Amino acid sequence: MAKKRAREADGATGPSEKMAVDGAESSDDEDFDMVNVEFEWFNFDADIDFHGTKALLRQLLDVDASLHDISGLADLILSQPTVGSTVKVDGKETDPYAMLTALNLREHAGNKGNKAVVELVRYLADKAASSSSTGKDSSSNNNNNNNLASVVPELLQAQTSNSGGQAPTVGLILAERLINMPAEISPPMYRMVIDEIADAVEDKEPYEFTHYLVLSKTYQEVEGKKRGRQDPTAAAAAADTTWYFHPEDEVLHRYAAAHGSYSFTKHDESIADSKRAFQEMGIRPQGHMILIEAGRFAEAVKAISDYLAPPS
Repeated sequence: MAKKRAREADGATGPSEKMAVDGAESSDDEDFDMVNVEFEWFNFDADIDFHGTKALLRQLLDVDASLHDISGLADLILSQPTVGSTVKVDGKETDPYAMLTALNLREHAGNKGNKAVVELVRYLADKAASSSSTGKDSSSNNNNNNNLASVVPELLQAQTSNSGGQAPTVGLILAERLINMPAEISPPMYRMVIDEIADAVEDKEPYEFTHYLVLSKTYQEVEGKKRGRQDPTAAAAAADTTWYFHPEDEVLHRYAAAHGSYSFTKHDESIADSKRAFQEMGIRPQGHMILIEAGRFAEAVKAISDYLAPPS
């Protein structure tokens, strides 16, 4: 199941294509400066990508990264180079700016499983069980939680059991990118992982999933401690609204069996204040999970592609 050294993606960017991103604007009457950046897609490479993969995992797991065996997770991701991809700017030898992969939780968290995955599954089950139903989506007034607590813990519990037959198998999607990376790189990565999983299944490798669990992050705005108080009504509305680091998450919600955010274990209010950059409100990052049945995953990925398609 060999793949190209440089990962080309139809309809977006690739090694021979360029994506224009906005630069600084010198005045209201002048055009934006444009910077052309060439993104390349690569397989994971254990000799090159260990530290970059660890850095992206730490960013994804945020303040709770210290609770996990990040090195163990990175090693596992790199051990399956034909499933998942990285995005780089200056060639294969550099650190990835983005990554996306899928891990078989039943395969790696079952009897005598990978310790790093077993601990992560236990953590996610606990977080799903304690997830709150409060908070509104940034794009609507709909509740941001959809049965996460009633669905995900039991499903994850099944991943650690030895039952065979029709037991569900969850593919954990780990997708993260540097904060200034354009969202348009996301659809090609999702499309490629679908094709790679299909090839792996055809080769009788353990990637036949009944569900996909996308691990992501959201945030809420909180009033900073160092400034004067703002309007209480506005502050309360901001604190009750959930915002997304990855805009594609809101599209995935439409196809989800369950989704919701959860508080990090090691969250500290002072962190939210320190992350405030020249604005009245700080941010409180949260973990986020989106559960999608395998039969709807391709449809959800197509919707992401349509939503984030570059303007014609």
